[in-house]
Amino acid sequence: MTGSPVTAGPPAAAPSHGRQPHDRLPSIPLAPALEHRYPANHGVDVQSMIDYRLRRVREELIREDIGACVLFDPLNIRYASDTSNMQVWILHNPARYFYVPTQGPTVLFDFHGCEHLSDGLSTVDEVRHGKSLFYFEAGPRTLEHAAAFAAEIDELMRRDCGANRRLALDRIHFGTDIALAGLGIEICNGQEVMELARKIKSADEIDAMRAAIDVCEMAMGKMHEALVPGITENALWSVLHAENIAAGGEWIETRLLAGGPRTNPWFQESSMRPIQAGEMVSYDTDLVGPFGYCCDISRALVCGDVTPTNEQKHLYRMAHEQILYNIDLLGPGVSFRELSEKSFQLPPEYLPNRYSVVVHGVGLCDEYPSVRYMADFEASGYDGIFEPGMVICAESYIGREGGGEGVKLEDQVLITEDGVEVLSKFPYEEALLG
Repeated sequence: MTGSPVTAGPPAAAPSHGRQPHDRLPSIPLAPALEHRYPANHGVDVQSMIDYRLRRVREELIREDIGACVLFDPLNIRYASDTSNMQVWILHNPARYFYVPTQGPTVLFDFHGCEHLSDGLSTVDEVRHGKSLFYFEAGPRTLEHAAAFAAEIDELMRRDCGANRRLALDRIHFGTDIALAGLGIEICNGQEVMELARKIKSADEIDAMRAAIDVCEMAMGKMHEALVPGITENALWSVLHAENIAAGGEWIETRLLAGGPRTNPWFQESSMRPIQAGEMVSYDTDLVGPFGYCCDISRALVCGDVTPTNEQKHLYRMAHEQILYNIDLLGPGVSFRELSEKSFQLPPEYLPNRYSVVVHGVGLCDEYPSVRYMADFEASGYDGIFEPGMVICAESYIGREGGGEGVKLEDQVLITEDGVEVLSKFPYEEALLG
């Protein structure tokens, strides 16, 4: 479909990632709406970061010949606007959404009484009270609200998009698709738009991610100190949460910490089970830290002042080898399929318990791409190219099918112009590698 010419202003500058890990610049003053939200002394230019991200969204809309998008996913709203409001609650109560045209003013539709939260933000030109599109608020009037939502979006698109009637939605709520289509609006895949926009990080985003990693690794150290025989998995996991929040972080997406026999198979959530001396403890941080950026790294260690068993050392060394081997294959221009084909080959007894991906992207959370093992590629994989500015997590889970324990390791890696930089610095366990 053709439409009026659209522009997004100057293209988003190509990322420059020359700063070394943990370098910090002086603090940069924040807009009033951002004051006190972020910790000081990390040197992140938040204004530059959020301007870059909004440009990325508009550039992707232009590339796909889409007139505008409406974002419901709170992480997509955060990326495009840097507004934050009851993030976890909004995940299951879609009470706010963000309208972004390729040109023209943005409109944030926020929850009743929350309009002041975006005061002074350059990314938000107007704030309105959103239509309730979920049953808790709309009840039997859901379709009525969906029609009102569609009418308001139609009005905005006619104002901003000319003849272009293509609208990207990252989520479709009951009745909204029918109401929009009835007004002649073509719905496009907004999640694709956002994942592709988010994949290339600016230098400011990498600075924010370094800050999140700093906080996460500090909290991991506190958690390792707290690991003593008899502590429950939940009590140990709570240390990571507490330290993250106190240092300006936001939440943790999962509860992936387990000890002893609960480490195999993987993906068992933390519990009230006491951890015993000599047991392997594995965890995956999935931590959303300062500035809203994710630190997704995994480590394993043995509880108590004991000598690891030969089996524990064997599992740990294989996981460590897999991480290093696969990171060595990463770089600009490498295809997802090529990585999958060349990646570390698990022995047959470990293949059934393999992790779900070889590597995946990360930003505000786990993001595009998801690179499958070759055994899964034909059924659920897809191809693409690693590019400078992408941040990738290399994953390993090693545990025999039906075995007693398992080891989870993971590192966070920046793709650079000439290779990679490992962003995560938390040390591995010498006692398990020796």
